[in-house]
Amino acid sequence: SDAVQRLLALGALVILIVFFSIASEFFLTWSNAKGIFLATSVVGILAMGVTFVIITAGIDLSIGTVMTFSAVMTGVFITNLGVPWPIGIFGGILAGTLMGTVNGTLVARFGLPPFIATLGMLNIARGLALVISELRPIYFPDQPGFNETFMGSVTGDLGFVDIPNLVFVFFGVAIVAGFILSRTVLGRYIFAIGSNEEATRLSGVRSMRYKASAYVISGTMAGIAGVVIAARLNSAQPAVGFGYELDAIAAAVIGGTSLAGGEGSIFGTVIGAFIISVLTNGLRLLGVPQEWQITITGIIVILAVYLDILRRRQNA
Repeated sequence: SDAVQRLLALGALVILIVFFSIASEFFLTWSNAKGIFLATSVVGILAMGVTFVIITAGIDLSIGTVMTFSAVMTGVFITNLGVPWPIGIFGGILAGTLMGTVNGTLVARFGLPPFIATLGMLNIARGLALVISELRPIYFPDQPGFNETFMGSVTGDLGFVDIPNLVFVFFGVAIVAGFILSRTVLGRYIFAIGSNEEATRLSGVRSMRYKASAYVISGTMAGIAGVVIAARLNSAQPAVGFGYELDAIAAAVIGGTSLAGGEGSIFGTVIGAFIISVLTNGLRLLGVPQEWQITITGIIVILAVYLDILRRRQNA
């Protein structure tokens, strides 16, 4: 079942860590571990958002470019409009939420197939990011105190432990997402919609609203990831997020979220995100060219989906 898939994913992660630790002397260094955590954080936050959508038997292809759009809007608020950085961060996240709300409305209220609605939004977000930024990166102001606060809030550490704050942000988001999915009415109905939307609707649940909520959460997570990646790069890069959606969806699927809907967990998705970043990091350390890294990731996604299909056949 779902728990078996999570255990398989955890086992695969342990095997990868052991393999790369033996294959490369640099893999288990603290600086490399920090690099893995930082890489996992962005993909992981996106993957948690898309997990909600996939559980409803939908898909969100727009999260990568919505992340870019949110990063650009954070840059616009802070650099171009000069608002205080906490408000700029809130504005960036809100931009992602807005895009997610549009996705949710198109899918739940207007009945567009999720693939088409979010593919359209992928291009809208990408285009708007390029238009608003005028095709140029937006660099954050080099003010005294600003870099320590905005940048430090993400890439810095608490001082007494050498762990980037971003890692705490990532696990904080994971705890909140896990709570929503497993302990709230919203989470319960999201699973119900994925298992059988018609039955859920006929039992008196306003399924349209809950289905749309999954896309709103996905957009909000993309907004958070946008702020994070902007702080990591100290700038809003208008072309940065393309392709991230595939890694995020892959992380969710590898972690046991079923593309047929009705199954998944935040814990599994976090494991899936770590599998992807450990694999990418390990292959890079071993000198495997990037084109092969991408190819191997693609093969693993296909395998993960095939295992999910086999598992469903056995359960049927």
